[in-house]
Amino acid sequence: MILKGSQRGSGGNLATHLMRTDDNEHVAVHEMRGFAGETLRDAFKEAEAISRGTRCRQYLFSLSLNPPAEARLPVSDFIDAIDTIETRLGLEGQPRAVIFHEKEGRRHAHCVWSRIDAESMTARHLPFFKTRLMGVARDLYLTHGWEMPAGIENANARNPTNFTLAEWQQSKRTGLDPRWLKAQVQSCWQRSDGIKAFSHALEERGLYLAKGDRRDFVVLTHDGDIHALPRLLNEKTKAVRVRLGSAEGFRGVAATKKVISNAMTPALRAHVETARQGFARKAAPLYAARDQMTEAHRAARKMLEDRLERERQEEAQTRAARLPKGLKGLWHRIIGRFQDLRRQAEAEAQTSAVRHEAERQALIDRQREKRAILQRRIKELRDVQATKLADLRRNLTRYRSFQSDEAKGVHASEIQRRRKRSGPSL
Repeated sequence: MILKGSQRGSGGNLATHLMRTDDNEHVAVHEMRGFAGETLRDAFKEAEAISRGTRCRQYLFSLSLNPPAEARLPVSDFIDAIDTIETRLGLEGQPRAVIFHEKEGRRHAHCVWSRIDAESMTARHLPFFKTRLMGVARDLYLTHGWEMPAGIENANARNPTNFTLAEWQQSKRTGLDPRWLKAQVQSCWQRSDGIKAFSHALEERGLYLAKGDRRDFVVLTHDGDIHALPRLLNEKTKAVRVRLGSAEGFRGVAATKKVISNAMTPALRAHVETARQGFARKAAPLYAARDQMTEAHRAARKMLEDRLERERQEEAQTRAARLPKGLKGLWHRIIGRFQDLRRQAEAEAQTSAVRHEAERQALIDRQREKRAILQRRIKELRDVQATKLADLRRNLTRYRSFQSDEAKGVHASEIQRRRKRSGPSL
């Protein structure tokens, strides 16, 4: 299970993000512990209000738990993992919220703790939390028998093309796979020994090196989208500066965008737009089927929850009716029989809750199986689109080289013509 945690503030923005149903097919708030507010936004506002009595600005600890795509974990396994992490990080007893998300056939969970201890009015310190999360992740992979990613088994073997949330959100805006981008930039970096060779290797792939406004170097795509070079390389800014030198005197972002604009011929622009329109046309039926499936699955889950709630209330009434009242109830209390009946009722309620949770999990598993079939078709179409766009980027580079060669040819012809007119040199 991939575990990613961060200390953060801006609880209102986080609550909005976690409750988005436009970006997630299913969202369920499973637990709200230790908060007076009934909604996620109210709970995080409460944590923010308490934090104002301290100097802490990052008053929340946000954790995401992502099991492998093929895993079918019950809610109890997620909660067990959260409880373990809570203990390892020293967050026991802190207010927390647990939210489940489902998207593209995958299910993951988020847990957000308040770091502020209301009694001492101090923030819980979280030293080395990334290292501790990595240890829990290894334990979870071993416990469940999942194939452990190389980056978790050995941090030095981590996949260099993994991307952050910010990179993923940027890729959704531009339609560019961040893994492709990272792989291309890192390949150019490995085979280049200086800034000129690196810049040339990037341009062969339709990418451009520039001096950033706030950073030493950035990389621009053919769309003019800007990416920080150290982040693409998984390198420190200082290491990049040592390899490439100072960015002073190198062309800036505005000048680089002009170069891209001149290189991007109208024909290539039309081809890119045609590819995108073709993808949108082919993807439309699949996305429509996805939306219909999501609505149907949401309705089925609501029907199940309504039925389970009716059963819970009916069973509770039946158990309550068995408990003796009046003088008989008093007598049962005296002889200890009442406590036996109450323990029996509690055991039956627990059994009922376990049965209901099993029904929820069975429905979710069935729905995820259907959703996974559709998602495979969507992924195949996306892969085809990514290949087409990659070909167009390579074509862009070839067109630029043709234009450059043509310009060089014209320049050479002009020199020869002038030499003929002036006669042989002495």
